[in-house]
Amino acid sequence: MSDIFSEVDEEVRREQFKKLWERYGVYVVAAAVLFVAAVAGWRGYEWWEGKKAAEAGSAFEAAVQLSQEGKQAEAEAAFAKLAKEGTASYRGLAKLREVAELAKRDPKAAVPIYDGLAADRDLGPLLRDIAAVRAGYILVDTDSYAEVLRRLEPLTAADRAFRHSARALLALSAWKANDAAAVRRWSDMILADADTPPSARSQVEMLMALTANEAKTDEPKS
Repeated sequence: MSDIFSEVDEEVRREQFKKLWERYGVYVVAAAVLFVAAVAGWRGYEWWEGKKAAEAGSAFEAAVQLSQEGKQAEAEAAFAKLAKEGTASYRGLAKLREVAELAKRDPKAAVPIYDGLAADRDLGPLLRDIAAVRAGYILVDTDSYAEVLRRLEPLTAADRAFRHSARALLALSAWKANDAAAVRRWSDMILADADTPPSARSQVEMLMALTANEAKTDEPKS
C-alpha cells in the first residue's frame, strides 16, 4: 500500500514540475544563458586586460631602454604615448618618466609639470609624493630654502613614504643657504629615524661635518 502512495506522490511531483517548467522554463533557460554569457564576458575582459597590461609593460621597458641608451627624444615620446594610451597602472609612471626626460634638457620647464602631477588626485599618493620630491631635486639648486621648505616639509612626516628624501633635500638646501640651525634640525630628524637609509645618513653626516668646519672657519681668531 505504501508503494502505491509513493508512486502517486511521485506522479504528483512530476505533474507539478511539468506545470512549473511549462510556465517558467523559458525564464530558467534565459537565466542560464545570461549567466554563461556573463562568465564568458568576464573571462574575456580579464584576458583583454591582461593582454593590455602585458603590452603596456613591454612598452614601458622599451622606453626605459631608450632612456638608458641616451635616446632622450625617443624615450620622452615613448613615455608620452604610454601616458596617454597605456593601462591605468602605467599611465602615472609613464608621465613621471616623461617629465624626467624633459628635466634632463629643461629642468625649469619640468617643475610646473611635476607640480601638476603632485596635485593630481587621479594619481595615488605615492606617485604624487614622487613628483613633489623630484621637483625638490631640481629646486634645491635654484630656489631659496624657504621655497624648498614650503614644498617639501609636508612630505617629512613620519607616515610619508619619501620622508627620507625630503628631509635630506631640506638639509642640503639649508646648508646651501648657510642656515646651520635648519641643517641641525633636519640632520637630527634623519639620524633619529631608525628607517633612514644608509645613503641618507652618510649625506647628512657629511653636511654636519661641513657645517661644523665652516663654523670653525668663521670664528674670530684670538
